[in-house]
Amino acid sequence: MAVSAICGVLVASLAIPGVAAGGMAVSRSISYFNNLPAQLSVEPPSQSTSVLSADGKPIATFFAENRVRIALDQMSPFIKDAIVAIEDSRFYEHAGVDPQGILRALASNLTGGGRQGASTLTQQYVTNVINESLLSADRSDQVILSGQKSLGYKVREMKLAIELEKKYTKDQILEGYLNIVFFNRDAYGIEAAARHFFSTSAKDLTLPQSALLAGLVNSPSFYDPTVHPDNSMKRRNQVLDAMLREGKILPAEHAAAVASGVDLKITPAKQGCSAADMAPYFCDYVSHLILNDPAYGIDAADREQKLYRGGLTITTTLDSRLQAAAQAQVDATAGANPDKWGAALVSVGPGTGKVLAMAQNTVFLPAPGKFDTQLNFNVDAKDANGNNLNGAGGFQPGSTMKPFVFAEWLNEGKSMAAEVDAARRTYPLDFPWKSSCGKVLGAYNTAETALGAAEDLQNNDEGYYRTMPVDYGLYNSINTATFAEAAQLDFCGIQAMVDAVGLHSGVDYAQVNMHQLGNLLGAIGVAPLVLANAFATFAADGTYCAPIAIAEVIDAAGRRLPVQPSDCRSAVKPDVARGVNSVLQEVLKRGSGIYIEPKVQDRFPAAAKTGTSNNNGATWVVGYTSGLATASFFGDALEGQKRPGQNITVNGKFYKNIDGYMLAGPQWANYMLDVAGLYPAEPFPAPPESMTQASKDGG
Repeated sequence: MAVSAICGVLVASLAIPGVAAGGMAVSRSISYFNNLPAQLSVEPPSQSTSVLSADGKPIATFFAENRVRIALDQMSPFIKDAIVAIEDSRFYEHAGVDPQGILRALASNLTGGGRQGASTLTQQYVTNVINESLLSADRSDQVILSGQKSLGYKVREMKLAIELEKKYTKDQILEGYLNIVFFNRDAYGIEAAARHFFSTSAKDLTLPQSALLAGLVNSPSFYDPTVHPDNSMKRRNQVLDAMLREGKILPAEHAAAVASGVDLKITPAKQGCSAADMAPYFCDYVSHLILNDPAYGIDAADREQKLYRGGLTITTTLDSRLQAAAQAQVDATAGANPDKWGAALVSVGPGTGKVLAMAQNTVFLPAPGKFDTQLNFNVDAKDANGNNLNGAGGFQPGSTMKPFVFAEWLNEGKSMAAEVDAARRTYPLDFPWKSSCGKVLGAYNTAETALGAAEDLQNNDEGYYRTMPVDYGLYNSINTATFAEAAQLDFCGIQAMVDAVGLHSGVDYAQVNMHQLGNLLGAIGVAPLVLANAFATFAADGTYCAPIAIAEVIDAAGRRLPVQPSDCRSAVKPDVARGVNSVLQEVLKRGSGIYIEPKVQDRFPAAAKTGTSNNNGATWVVGYTSGLATASFFGDALEGQKRPGQNITVNGKFYKNIDGYMLAGPQWANYMLDVAGLYPAEPFPAPPESMTQASKDGG
């Protein structure tokens, strides 16, 4: 009786609304029906977000529902005909609800011929739109499946379907349906289904493939060809029969399709950075940049929705050529070593800040025989606003801090050829260090401002406790020479230099306090990305550019969303940068990096600085050409350099003490020889002659 009443409503609404008052029940049904809500907000369904390299290579995909929305003309004619033939053969004839279909379903159900719901494609689309909006609003508990529909729900669905057909064309509804419908937990919409089951696109689906997918939507689990191939085959052939019956295919096409096998070619959907095609840790860095940025949503939940459901296309700065080379090098340096020593490489473009490569010798998820961690060795633990970046928090930079002290030496007008007393190993508590932003610091300053004492400075080799030129002290990495420089400098100037090139703590983004003497030799952990970018300032003739990882973000509607703007500024005087470049080239030619093999400087003008922490737990080479700055790290990446890099074996070779040139050095050199030629590698401009001549006062 209830279904009869609905039929009365349908006849009244669709056929003869002016005369359909022939009974109280029908009249009330008509009134109820006409008072139902008629508006349905059809929002774009959840879509997958793609992350791409700068050269268009896929990095990763994020999704809550794996879906790629496409236009109807990008779909094979077979899939359009198949879905209409099997789900709603009168789709192009009815007005959203099919009275004939309802009567046919009623007769079948009453005579025991089966359970037929008589839902048109438009009604199915309505249900999918409603459910999708609930899922997007995190209300999955309110989703109604087809077998759970009450009579009231069905009537509401019919009313909405009728109104929907007034607003959209048949082709628009069919396009929407094929983009939203569920095929598999890893495939929402026809494009994702084509990729998942047949490793093809929707426009290239064949007749048997289209028939199989059209058959799936009735019961994606029961007809799943990977689990129930026989059920799937029978259902596919039912679809082919329907297509033949409706005149959509010829008998010969039908026979050939029925005789064909299922021939699946599964491509599992890859979700998130753990399944990235390349650069999983760079991917993770990019995802945190999106999730932390208010430009992509008012709060964290909104930004997560945007990333996982918004159908964004995120084009990054990553160069896939450099990334492949970087990954190969870190794996060759350490790989899945049983002692879990970390190796990392990161490259930045001088004058742009673009992050071009980011690699480390680990895997994102546990795997047999692999060194796994989700921490990113190359980036800070937190950003400037305290938001999580999932970084390891940096490593002690050691002697890679020395060029910044030397830069201030030149900035104060001193000559790189001036001599300093590198024989001095002790600086007492009352030593008159200079600080123009306070007063002359000495024994009577408070703990907050006093620099403290250096009681017994050590060099790596005994033969360097003597007077020497400042440049000689830098390219040979002499600790006592750096302190002798600092004794003649304004510590506020050293602080300003370090701040200008963007150096900060990798743990909490705090300033590297250069009024603490230990920081002259790199006591505070700095992330490789930050260190590479600081050295890139010298390569760019003194121009500092904040790191950028995202070049462009386009949403599902084709709109450009805001991205981090280029933030470049003059940070170091060009003559000072040139002076630093001049001396750091000598590091590779006759200084602490002379033993680094292969010889990058034989092919490209290159500058670099080695670095090693006190216990050898963090070792570095940070080097650059005019077009590419790279930080290379090897050491204890997970325990804060607590493990000494002493008496260790890596790749079958024993090291009594690891130094920057031993492992980080070849890693940097092999990589740079592979890729430096892809970017400018011009000779560095020479510093002014006045900077290279010793002054009479020794300053």
